[in-house]
Amino acid sequence: MSSAAVVLGIDLGTTATKVVAATSGAEVLHQTERGYPLRTDETGEATQDPRRVRDAAIEALTECVTWAREQGHEVRALSFSTAMHTLVGLDSAGEPVTPAFNWADTRAAEVAKRLRADESGSAAELHRATGTPVHTQSVMVKLAWLTGSRTALIAGVERWCALKDYVFGAFVDEFVTDYSLASGSGLQDMYALAWHEPALSVAGVRAEQLPEIKAPTDTLPLTARTAEATGLPEGLPVVLGGGDGPLANLGVGATSPGVAALSLGTSGALRVVRERPGVDDACRTFSYALADGLWVIGGAVSNGAVVGQWAADTFGVDVADLLDEALAVDPGADGLMALPYLLGERAPWWEPGLTGAFVGLRRSHGRAEMTRAVVEGVAQQLALVKEAVHDAGANVRSIRATGGGFRSEVWATAISAALGMELELAESSGGSGLGAVLLGWRALGELDSLESASDLVRPERVVAPDAEATELFARRRPLVDQLHRALRALEI
Repeated sequence: MSSAAVVLGIDLGTTATKVVAATSGAEVLHQTERGYPLRTDETGEATQDPRRVRDAAIEALTECVTWAREQGHEVRALSFSTAMHTLVGLDSAGEPVTPAFNWADTRAAEVAKRLRADESGSAAELHRATGTPVHTQSVMVKLAWLTGSRTALIAGVERWCALKDYVFGAFVDEFVTDYSLASGSGLQDMYALAWHEPALSVAGVRAEQLPEIKAPTDTLPLTARTAEATGLPEGLPVVLGGGDGPLANLGVGATSPGVAALSLGTSGALRVVRERPGVDDACRTFSYALADGLWVIGGAVSNGAVVGQWAADTFGVDVADLLDEALAVDPGADGLMALPYLLGERAPWWEPGLTGAFVGLRRSHGRAEMTRAVVEGVAQQLALVKEAVHDAGANVRSIRATGGGFRSEVWATAISAALGMELELAESSGGSGLGAVLLGWRALGELDSLESASDLVRPERVVAPDAEATELFARRRPLVDQLHRALRALEI
């Protein structure tokens, strides 16, 4: 392999940090990874040790830097991607006082429920101002819960930030955030790109307790301390980066108007880029910043490929084998429908306490039909997100898809049919880590625009929808919302 200049994308995930080395032509040359646990001891808890995440990032980066040096590749910059909706409380010295609260932590559910039940419509006003739904994933809601009822847990906290902001501080010694990540906090006015006072009031914090907001493409110099630890030169440009959702669009080349990115991991999401912020009138979508005036509008579902793993665990079989069995079942699962809300649900309803159900279950149905039904239930939920995105004025004309779920063909065929569109699978792309790299190259002036990523990252294969299955799913889709309303009314 000939030597090349690379940017290293540091992708801070929920259970691991990945470092991606890629060229300005979006060629991924190397990846390293370090894992860490997600603590779930208390009911509803989902937290991380921020110091452990910081150390994992430095370890994975050091390994990638060593590889680059051995291969003769010049490291031009570092750039960050991160899981969104995280929160860490720091003391006056900038050290963590609290764990890092993850988006999946649902202990603030009662706060979210109370805010959404307010007849004044304040939840909708906050959603329309910040672009972030009033839901347990929201940093604003987590802060309202902590400052309102968990004061002992936050004793000693002087400042608040996202997990990435804390890790980033170890690289540059600055207390800053980027407006892409901040746009998912529920605390930032998406039009002014500044902290939103009404949201701060709900959260019980002051603007001076939060980081300074900068552009995702802004750079700061690498500190001597971290340079020495990783083998990089002091002063190397470190790009702020952004949220993993918007950067996943960049990483799969879904940056042109009307090109959506669909991801399917444990959870799932559908996002499309446009040149202005804003959500739909019914507040079913989110609106998060990318950079350079680009925004993504879309929705995330809490239940993605996790439903297949749940079925495999329940039936005591290998998940790949079970999904193959489900693929052999005709679309429609022999009349069986599933509302697969194992983990509550986010888009388009944003109800963390929602539970799931099978409808139409008969004695003839076995594990293959039940698995097919939960897969189709997820596919239908993503189709509802697509409808909400369309209602918000963002047309979807093509879809780039990525994620571990697509290792099974049943997922690709079911989602393609539910959406009624081809899926352009970019299975080997670097995802949000590659998105961070491309953002880094943009910050260095090596990319003319972020939209050019659509020409750099190309899909490997295309899955076309089955016409009969698409028609069947379209007929059933109105029933999904009717059944969801009935299930909610049961208050199970």
